[in-house]
Amino acid sequence: MPINLPNHRTLGLGALLGCLILGAPVTTLADGFDAPRPFEARYRLEIRGWPGATVRHTLSQEGLHWLSNMRFSVAVARGEERSRFAVEGDQARSLLYSSSYSLLGVGDSYQLDEEALSHLDRQAAIVDLSRRAGSEGCTEAAPCALEFVDHRGRDEHFQYYDNDEVQRVSVPAGEFDTHSVILQDVDKPDRHLQIDFHPDWPGLILSAEYYKDGRRDTTLRLTQFDPSESASP
Repeated sequence: MPINLPNHRTLGLGALLGCLILGAPVTTLADGFDAPRPFEARYRLEIRGWPGATVRHTLSQEGLHWLSNMRFSVAVARGEERSRFAVEGDQARSLLYSSSYSLLGVGDSYQLDEEALSHLDRQAAIVDLSRRAGSEGCTEAAPCALEFVDHRGRDEHFQYYDNDEVQRVSVPAGEFDTHSVILQDVDKPDRHLQIDFHPDWPGLILSAEYYKDGRRDTTLRLTQFDPSESASP
């Protein structure tokens, strides 16, 4: 979900179109959550102290499973995360997660199978959270819990609530309605992440801002969106 840089600075949970999809049908599950739909997107990633980068994000279907892929590359660093997961009713289940990162040609790679995934991986968690945003009554006074595993399989504990102050966002790709949420790291209360999701395309991030010690550290903005049913990682 988020792309990890090799020095472990993370774009929080941590990736995404009115006129582009006017009239496009939305597949809704019986429980009211939107079903995933394939897409390909590009974002502009800006991290304080690093050169800007383009992040490519694809969500595609393979049989009964879904594949989410995020990758970026700049002059000195590159990274990629891939997730295979299943969606059954209102529940998502991670099946396989892999990631790789490098800095100046030195890096590492990780892979977690279903047995090692105690919770959703980060990529699957993005899709799951975006489906739930705005529908569970999560407030700042009574936030909802969010748990997922990082690239090493370690549990991450967050809380989130709906950001009712933001209902529409403007990004390089256009101006859109949004479901906006605020995520807070339970173990690091000085940090929070605001993510603006497209309301009709689960997993598609319109905008994200990560704050640390009251200072904006990372931003992500949607620059291009392709709703093609043939989108592939």
